[in-house]
Amino acid sequence: MSVQERDLVIAPAPPGRARGIPSGLARIAVALRADPERMLAVRESARALVSSRVLVLSSGIAAAALFGLGSARNAYDPPGLTGGFGRVGDVLAASVARWDSAWYLAIAHWGYQPALGAATAARTAYFPLYPLTMRALSWTGLPLIGAGVLISLCAFAFALYGVHRLAVLELRRPGALRAPASPTSAARLAVLATAFSPMALFFSAVFTDALYMALSIAVFASARRGRWAAAGLAGGLAAATRSTGLMLVVPALILYLYGPRTDRAPEREAATLRPRYRLRADVLWLLLVPAGIAAYAVGLWLAGGDLLAPFHAEHAWFRHFAGPYGGAWDGLVAGWDGARQLLSMQTHHVYFQLAGGNPMIAAQHNLTALAFLLAAIPAFVGIFRRLPFAYGAYVLAALALPLSYPVTPQPLMSLPRYLLVLFPLAIWAGAFLAERPRLRAPVFVGSVALLIFFTGQFSTWHWVA
Repeated sequence: MSVQERDLVIAPAPPGRARGIPSGLARIAVALRADPERMLAVRESARALVSSRVLVLSSGIAAAALFGLGSARNAYDPPGLTGGFGRVGDVLAASVARWDSAWYLAIAHWGYQPALGAATAARTAYFPLYPLTMRALSWTGLPLIGAGVLISLCAFAFALYGVHRLAVLELRRPGALRAPASPTSAARLAVLATAFSPMALFFSAVFTDALYMALSIAVFASARRGRWAAAGLAGGLAAATRSTGLMLVVPALILYLYGPRTDRAPEREAATLRPRYRLRADVLWLLLVPAGIAAYAVGLWLAGGDLLAPFHAEHAWFRHFAGPYGGAWDGLVAGWDGARQLLSMQTHHVYFQLAGGNPMIAAQHNLTALAFLLAAIPAFVGIFRRLPFAYGAYVLAALALPLSYPVTPQPLMSLPRYLLVLFPLAIWAGAFLAERPRLRAPVFVGSVALLIFFTGQFSTWHWVA
């Protein structure tokens, strides 16, 4: 077993060095210092975390100060949960609390209140782990927005570290196809691609993106090492964070049956489609993944609500079943209609069959979402070529829900955010850029420019993703 694939070995702390420090933290610190590659991952993920969040925060403050806080808050946040902190406080909160943040803050503040029926039914589309963790932290006296940002930042730090470690692990593994000359360089670029991606503003906002991504990475990291209890627990928590977390059972099961795994040698050769590893009792830990959603549904039912409310709530957001991945075609049609609308330079004739608000703005949103989908296609193909099959299967499964249940007026709504948390895309991007040094500067300059632009839009209550 290679150094990169070995389990985390936590050496005992020398006597006296851990005085005043919890023994677990001291042992982890000793293990990190003893492993240069882990320390490299810590340093590079920390630099990316700090620099990218400074950029997002400063961009949001500048946009809010220059262009105002926007009037949409009155319509989308009637209780005023994302504001009311004074002139300076409202500007500081601009880049972290907008749009869906109001729903998470409402749930953290009042709960789901299913007994109120239709008045609160839309809340059940937002899964409970993130807002309830915010509420728990608020008991310490921390404001709810501060609690949400703290959760996002801590989860994002872990996610960046996990991206680095998994990138090195997979790009250096024996038999890897087209492995870059320097897997650590590819890992660094994957971390930067994650931290400075155009939609990375959501990683420090009161949104679930950072938490979900961290938990999904934990599933892969645990499954690769054969730690099935940890993989099942992380998957269950991810399923209690987002409905797409249920799909994590797909890559976990593939890794269980086909690998690659570092906990034991395969029992069969890879020449056939038969599983390389036989089923054992520890596979039952993966039942914790669907248990995350089941626990949420039962909790709503015990509180007087509908057991299937989380799934019925999608109708309140105009989602409908369009067939397996049928939303991709709907998004292509909407993008074409959007292009025609923009080229017409008028609003008297609307090319959309269904669209609300200004048709020119709707056209921009549809084209933006379609551009992200088209940009992800070569990355998706590259994942299957460079990474273990489980990574590509995860991306395919995770996109099944949003692309099979599109939003009627805007089929690809929120797709850029769904792509944001699919970390195999970032690992592929890191490997791709590691082999093409000349592309790095233009790619990152363009990505940073878009990140600043979208942060400014978000901070002034303009819809993003």
